[in-house]
Amino acid sequence: MTVTAQNGNEQLVLDFFEVLSSGDLEKLRAFYHDKSVWEPKVKNIAGAGMHVGMDIIDKFLAPVRGMFEPGDPKVHVQNIFSQGPWVCVESFSTGKTLDGLVYENDYCWVFEVSNGKIDAMREYMDSHYTAKLFGMD
Repeated sequence: MTVTAQNGNEQLVLDFFEVLSSGDLEKLRAFYHDKSVWEPKVKNIAGAGMHVGMDIIDKFLAPVRGMFEPGDPKVHVQNIFSQGPWVCVESFSTGKTLDGLVYENDYCWVFEVSNGKIDAMREYMDSHYTAKLFGMD
């Protein structure tokens, strides 16, 4: 299923997921500013907590994505809707870990965007599944 943006904020988020799925972390920097926040709404697993500015790339995404084969996981957007600066996305991710395990997880994302940048994003996923897969439980 192809999801089409209905406005510029939705297109920004779809473009973000396309770059995230490519694994090009340097290219992701263009989506953030110094006060951007990525907050995975999880506890007691890798990546938990609030990540700000370019630490999103350097201290969060690089280590987390380093747990997967290069270029994984891929994000598959299923639904997107927005109102004003808020964009909500339902997606699932697929990929392989460095150990060759299959990763398949469902997600919901809430973005706040302005001036062509991501101000804040909250990531909801099945953290129990992730903890078990990576032996963090």
